[in-house]
Amino acid sequence: MDKTDQKGINTRLAHSGHNPSDFFGFVQPPVVHASTVLFPDANTMANRTQRYTYGTRGTPTSDALCAAIDELEGSAGTIAVPSGLAAVVVPLLAFLSAGDHVLIVDSVYNPTRRFADTMLARLGVEVEYYAPEIGADIERLMKPNTKVVWTESPGSNTFEMQDIPAIAKVARAHGAVTMMDNTWATPLYFRPLDHGVDISVHAATKYPGGHSDVLLGTVSANAACWERLHDTFLTLGVCAGPDDIYQVQRGLKTMGVRLDRHQKSALEIARWLEGRPEVARVLHPALPSFPGHAIWKRDFSGSSGLFSIVLAGAGQKQAHAFLDALEVFGLGYSWGGHESLAVHVYLGDRTVAKGNHDGPMIRLQIGLEDPADLIADIEKGLAAARVAG
Repeated sequence: MDKTDQKGINTRLAHSGHNPSDFFGFVQPPVVHASTVLFPDANTMANRTQRYTYGTRGTPTSDALCAAIDELEGSAGTIAVPSGLAAVVVPLLAFLSAGDHVLIVDSVYNPTRRFADTMLARLGVEVEYYAPEIGADIERLMKPNTKVVWTESPGSNTFEMQDIPAIAKVARAHGAVTMMDNTWATPLYFRPLDHGVDISVHAATKYPGGHSDVLLGTVSANAACWERLHDTFLTLGVCAGPDDIYQVQRGLKTMGVRLDRHQKSALEIARWLEGRPEVARVLHPALPSFPGHAIWKRDFSGSSGLFSIVLAGAGQKQAHAFLDALEVFGLGYSWGGHESLAVHVYLGDRTVAKGNHDGPMIRLQIGLEDPADLIADIEKGLAAARVAG
């Protein structure tokens, strides 16, 4: 399907990435397990003048997924890597060298911070964190050696909204590459490249996979950055396995209807939580009460199933009591799957965006269960927190 096709998103998801007529009419693409690829003659082998040359350089399976992601992102090319964290690491390694300066939003995904503070620092990259609300004022932090500006909107766990177009405009004026972790919204609800971002990163483990049983990451680049990103991908050899790629490609077909359910259920529950006296604050960008709501409304076309709450006048004891009382919600990391999850948020790694949250923060992943059952489960948790207090 052509990238300019104006059909609805669920139609595009259902038909993108693989043309059944290319493989005997089968609806899904073949799962190609490949390392060695044979050449018909020595000249073809010497010049590599055939589409597939070795397993790390692409297969019909990886092409199907990457083509589908390109259509969603409007990108020049996409790579598929073994995890969401690998999707963070590859573009940073592609565009940063010793002596460079990178700006990273302080509300970033913690493993991204760990990679920056350890490996990037050891490789001689100057790492600096900035406040998520900085917008165009990021101009004052730009240096002659600033090569990358890393964004994540909404922010991890606390959901601060960034003014992505303003930040990208400043970065481009200084010759820096803007990268964005867009896992929360997916390209269904926000297309980073349309807003000036150069490279869009996704933990496809989350909504594209959708069933908590696969690890995968994708990185999509515009035309200016694609060749360098792709060359680094080939150099590092971090290709994802065909079975994982296939599962995510299959998951894409239903991501639209699943994400719509996640969104509606999460908003219903978030609005209900706003009226609970045990909850000091609900951190959900789609709520008018949220500080970054205006940016969300301006730039995003939807919201997903992940948000946080702050328990009123409570501490760790009450937070643990809340979590331990849950029965439908599981206690576990990650999100985007069919099941609801809860986790006690740790903010001790922040440097400039510490915030004053007046109580413990609980992150909720709203799955595909009935909202009434999830609300009843949260009520049990709130009652347990009250008793513990």
